[in-house]
Amino acid sequence: MTTADTAPGSPPTAEQLHPVVAQTLAQSAQSFQLRLADAITRFAGSMAFVFIHIVVFAVWMLWFEANPWPTLTLAVSLEAIFLSTFVMIGQNRQADFQQRKADYEFKEQVQELMRNTALTEKVHGLLVELNSRSSAGDARPADPAAD
Repeated sequence: MTTADTAPGSPPTAEQLHPVVAQTLAQSAQSFQLRLADAITRFAGSMAFVFIHIVVFAVWMLWFEANPWPTLTLAVSLEAIFLSTFVMIGQNRQADFQQRKADYEFKEQVQELMRNTALTEKVHGLLVELNSRSSAGDARPADPAAD
């Protein structure tokens, strides 16, 4: 079954996913912390996040605090610390995913190489046998009916 077997625009089924992808999705679905980190990282990487911050910073600077905005600076610094932590969590998870996927694919390639090698050896054996039989057949007298 391939992704072509699904309707256009529909998500792939569990059987159509790479095994490592399916495992990663299952782990993420089971962990509240991972789901929360993913949601925060997804929101922090959106334009909505940028627009909200533009509005909040403008309102804060114009109406809530006088220049040089020490409380705003503290809040933004703390937010940057936490957001960078979520980004690093995401990067670590992505690196782990990539490594597990590469390991899985390497094992699959080794197994495929072993199957191909075994098939090649069998084909070689058949060709050697066929060659030996045809060489032995050349020593027979010609069939007079074939002429």
